Amino acid sequence: MLEEAKEVCPTTTQGLLQQGARLVDVRERDEIAQLAFDVPGVIVMPLSELEQRYAELPTDQPLILACLDGSRSLRATYYLMNKGYDKVSNMKFGLKRWVVRGFPIKGDPGSLANLPPVSGCCGG
Repeated sequence: MLEEAKEVCPTTTQGLLQQGARLVDVRERDEIAQLAFDVPGVIVMPLSELEQRYAELPTDQPLILACLDGSRSLRATYYLMNKGYDKVSNMKFGLKRWVVRGFPIKGDPGSLANLPPVSGCCGG
């Protein structure tokens, strides 16, 4: 039986990236063109390409998978765990929470204007 996926919030993700983790954006390319994570070394691997391209992902670095709200990246996290990746985490709440927290982005966050108010980031 597969273990439960590890999940981290955007705030925790910031610290992990500074320690050498890599962010993997699994949103589709048209979404990324509108609004993207502004993170050095971000890996763009849309969920629609993951099955064909997952072997391109490093196995020796922690990977944090992210999408708009954490749902697609959670599926991708489990997929990679099934393929033997053991240093993968899902970023809970995704780009929506990242933007609300004021973390670096490229593009126009206007499409996310109607986001609900945010409670505590990690937990709850």
